[in-house]
Amino acid sequence: MSETTVRNQKLIRIFETTGSVLAMAYALLIASNTGNEILGFTLLLISALLFAAWGWLDKRWAFLILQFFYATSAIIGLVRWS
Repeated sequence: MSETTVRNQKLIRIFETTGSVLAMAYALLIASNTGNEILGFTLLLISALLFAAWGWLDKRWAFLILQFFYATSAIIGLVRWS
């Protein structure tokens, strides 16, 4: 296995894990209705960017395109709640 492949696998693991944790935190913040919407949508945006990086590195183009819609949703949420 090449050095680049090993590096990409490590980055993918980091992006996948961190993106998942942030997405779960986003969902809990929004569902809790505790006034933390700005933080929640910020976490969603960061999560979408991490997942987009994962999609790019792993050449999962449909997944990458999906992240565009999640990022757009996060930006709409940030604009509407700010």
